[in-house]
Order: sequence, then C-alpha cells, then structure tokens
Amino acid sequence: MPKTVHLIRHGQSTFNAAYAIDGVDPLHFDARLTPLGLEQVAAARREAAHLAPELIVTSPLTRAIQTAIGIFGDRPLVIEALHREHGYSSCDVGRAPALLAAEFPHLAFDHLPEIWWHHGPDANEHGIAVEPIEMLTGRVENFRRWLVERPEREIAVIGHGTFFWYLTGEKFENCQRRVLEL
Repeated sequence: MPKTVHLIRHGQSTFNAAYAIDGVDPLHFDARLTPLGLEQVAAARREAAHLAPELIVTSPLTRAIQTAIGIFGDRPLVIEALHREHGYSSCDVGRAPALLAAEFPHLAFDHLPEIWWHHGPDANEHGIAVEPIEMLTGRVENFRRWLVERPEREIAVIGHGTFFWYLTGEKFENCQRRVLEL
C-alpha cells in the first residue's frame, strides 16, 4: 500500500534573509523565522488545511519547529533529528534539548542527545563543523527507511532544503510542499 509523505521546507529564516544579500554566513545559530517566514507559514497553513497526516514530524531546528507549529497548530509533533539540515552553516548548529524544551514546553526533546546536530573535526572558516556528504547521504537513506517502516499511511515532514534536495533531487523554496510517494 503506498505511503504519502508531505515534505514541507521551513519558512524564511533570519539566516536565509541575510545570506541572500551577500552570500556570507551571518552567524545566525539555530536561526528563527523572519516576519516574511511567518507570512509564508500562514499561507502554507491555509494551503495545508485539507491535509490529515497521521504523523507530523519536524527537525529540532527552531525554524522547522516554528513552521510545524504554525502550519499544524497544536496537533502532536514528533521531533526527529535524523532529517536535520546538512551541517555546513551557522544556522545548522542546533540547541541543547533543555533549551528547546524551555521554549517549546509542550514538545518532547528528552530523546535527543545533548548535541544532536553534526559535530566533528572538519570545520569551515567560522569554526562550524562541516558534515561530510557521505554522512548526509547515509542519513537521507536512514530517514527514508524510517519513513517506510512507520505504520502511518500519510505523514507530514517539516524540514530543510538541502536535506530534501538529497532526498528527492528537487529544489524546495521556503514553505514549499511536495509529495513523496513511498
């Protein structure tokens, strides 16, 4: 039986807005949504009103959590770090579960390790650990397998552009939704 997965990229973040100006990492760690990003989320909420996913899963990065809550309201969310963004820029460095739980007390973060984003010896000019592409592609395959093994037939996934590119081969604009059939 086919499984429908709605892939939704987060709304515009402060990192996205600043980076678009000059292509320089603005050092916005775990970037939040901009006012435009919040508008994009409101439009995506109207567009997604007809969806009835049995599972809504979001990356633990704040911009994705804000997008998930903005689109799906108080419906239960599952936080999953497997589909976090490719570790490359400041916005891809997350926050400890306790800090996330303090900001989003209605969500469960206790299953996440203290450092759930990529950390390793290879760093860019800003000292940010760069995730090797082989690790990213491995996570993509593990996430695909995770989705396939889930019992739900309709799933919404709120995530990130580069990760979704490796998952689908398609570019996602902020708050764009695409359907993946598994």
